[in-house]
Amino acid sequence: MNNELQKNFKFTDTDRLTTLITIKDKYLSGEYTMEEARAQLKEKIGTCTPDEFAYGEQQLKGTYTDEEITHRMDDLLALFDGILVRANNEFPKNHPLWVYKQEINAAEDLAREAEALLQAPHFIKNPWLGLFDRFRQWPTHLSRKQNQLYPMLERYGFDRPTKIMWTFDDTVRESISRAYTLLTTDTTDEFIAAMPKLIDDFRDLLGKEQEVLLPTAFKLLSEEDFAVMSRGDHEIGFALIPTPPFYGTVPADTVTTANTETKAPAGFMDELAALLGKYNIGTTSKEEELDVATGKLSLERINLLFKHMPVDLSYVDENELVKFYSDTKHRIFPRSANVIGREVKNCHPAKSVHLVEEIIEKFRSGEQDKAEFWINKPDLFIYIIYTAVRDEQGNFKGVLEMMQDCTRIRSLEGSRTLLTWDDEVHGDTAYADTADNATDETDKADTGKTDTAEVTRTVKGITLTGDTKLFDLFDKVDGLKKHMPSIHPMFTMLATPMAKMMAGKATLEKVSHRSGIPLSELIQKIGDYIETK
Repeated sequence: MNNELQKNFKFTDTDRLTTLITIKDKYLSGEYTMEEARAQLKEKIGTCTPDEFAYGEQQLKGTYTDEEITHRMDDLLALFDGILVRANNEFPKNHPLWVYKQEINAAEDLAREAEALLQAPHFIKNPWLGLFDRFRQWPTHLSRKQNQLYPMLERYGFDRPTKIMWTFDDTVRESISRAYTLLTTDTTDEFIAAMPKLIDDFRDLLGKEQEVLLPTAFKLLSEEDFAVMSRGDHEIGFALIPTPPFYGTVPADTVTTANTETKAPAGFMDELAALLGKYNIGTTSKEEELDVATGKLSLERINLLFKHMPVDLSYVDENELVKFYSDTKHRIFPRSANVIGREVKNCHPAKSVHLVEEIIEKFRSGEQDKAEFWINKPDLFIYIIYTAVRDEQGNFKGVLEMMQDCTRIRSLEGSRTLLTWDDEVHGDTAYADTADNATDETDKADTGKTDTAEVTRTVKGITLTGDTKLFDLFDKVDGLKKHMPSIHPMFTMLATPMAKMMAGKATLEKVSHRSGIPLSELIQKIGDYIETK
């Protein structure tokens, strides 16, 4: 793997790299002081490029744990001060790394604004709330790195720096979350005390991305990689900047799903053709049927069923490789096709890897068959269950993860025994009245039905329809996001991280369905608010 990674980086001077790694190792072990190690680097190396620095970090893998390197990363960067050549980070427009750079520039502006507010003579809450509307977009940037860029790098054997960077990602994500909680609960003194560290951590992460991650990725990955990455990036979304166009052209041997695209591994299409041929199934027809456990289904229908399930599914095989996730529109956490074929432990932050490994080990041994988790917050309940997959002989075949947003389910009360949509009610009314002692009117009131009729309203040049995206309106109409809870208390969840992850898919029709407010009423109330601005 070391030789392969060196080949991927196109390094030719093996002795130089060996010297660099040796000096790093002696510094970390305490054999050299920082001054001694820096003197050795200047004498024997001179200057070091970001990809050489990152390669040296990867090659320390057998000597130090990831946690040790994480804690010493600032020391290592200090050691290479004046030796590490700063990259220009100039990328083609709309290139995925160009997009990261635009977000970083916007984030640096945000940090400067936060610093300026800290210097203000008096604390005023509203300006801080406005800043945190932007700070809380940053996890989308981190999610793209973790689900897109890191997996691409790991395919080239470059996995250690990404694990270490993930730890820094989590530090910033948690600092933003904690500070926002302090701000919104009016714990003002603690909030002010926490902000300098948040700004330092935020800037530190931005520096590491620019100095090491982006130039290393540009050196290691191909144009085809970046074209594929661009498609997955759009699936997850962007932070602090407008959505850019797609970059590049996706190669012909790319497998396309409903929402994203990924480069087919070498030989994949040949293997698929051979497999289908074994069962006398042609590769050109999507309607030819397979014998499944209880029935017959075509590949097209199987994919459609997964796509329309009201839960998110992921499957990790017995070799601990991610093999599948369901491509649903309501996806709770961001995913992209780059996770396929990736070791599952590399899909989680370092602090939770031990839990993943424990689940797999207990499933593999037969000691356990399921593990349940749930996230229970105001206006949000997410249920997660991991199930051991076994064949008829009891052999371990992997892990199935199921995740569902149960917020609305937990809010349901009474009974609903009549089919209700639009203004029509269907079913056996006599049975419903007997069973539940309910009238038609009571049933209608409790269904939480939505009006999906075609509704359009234009206010001050803004057209509102069922397809209008709510978060696009937030960008156009000042104060609308804060006004939404006055329309319905359920809209307080629009300030949660989960809601932000679904920002790109939250149309007014979907919001209407989720909240139970008829679409016509929702559009009317939003339009009324726009008229006041």
